[in-house]
Amino acid sequence: MSFISESATGSTTGSATGSAPGSATASASAAAPAPAASARPERRTTVTDPRALRALAHPLRLALLDHLMSFGPRTASECAAVVGSTPSNCSYHLRALARVGLVEPVEAHDGRERPWRSASTGLSFGRTDDPGFAIGSDTVERALADRQVDDEAALVHRAIAQRDEQPAEWREANMLNGYALKLTSQELRELGERLDALIRPYIALTRADPPEGSDVVALHLNAFRHPDAVVAAWAAAASEVEDRP
Repeated sequence: MSFISESATGSTTGSATGSAPGSATASASAAAPAPAASARPERRTTVTDPRALRALAHPLRLALLDHLMSFGPRTASECAAVVGSTPSNCSYHLRALARVGLVEPVEAHDGRERPWRSASTGLSFGRTDDPGFAIGSDTVERALADRQVDDEAALVHRAIAQRDEQPAEWREANMLNGYALKLTSQELRELGERLDALIRPYIALTRADPPEGSDVVALHLNAFRHPDAVVAAWAAAASEVEDRP
């Protein structure tokens, strides 16, 4: 299982879709357009260093990293306004992320407060074999995965709450869809690779020359064998036995 963090830019030229609860979501960010940022070469990293995983166990650091990967270089003050902290606290945690290679400072254009940026344009959180980084019976990987799911759900709730504040073209383009698929594990892997190939040209940090009207869009893809699949199969088999004469 992989837990990948990247963000996409998009415009409202697509068609509208209906809404339904599910595991594939896309929503616009705040109505104010994000400042244009120059495209970066793609750099995707799998994080397995226990020190980096430990650093990301702090929710504010995870929020800071997610903000930088979504919106590009930002100062500690700019981050603080979004993540609900103080500039000094954000600066402290950004330096902690820098020590484990997850963020890096960039040159300030105005000679004032220096911005920070994510060291990579895409991250996946891998598993560490270091037993010292277990959390109870679970691994740091599990803790990060749970945090990511919680943060994504909170973001979707915020998007729903702010829906009426968005321009009509963004409201009509938003998606909240769910699907129950019938796949083999190999087909699921192949589907994920095909979806990734479709999405990759729109990644916010690496997209060159996005069209006018583009803004940061949150897109979350979650696909897994249904947790009820085993129980459902067992219940169906038991029902067949009971129905036999």
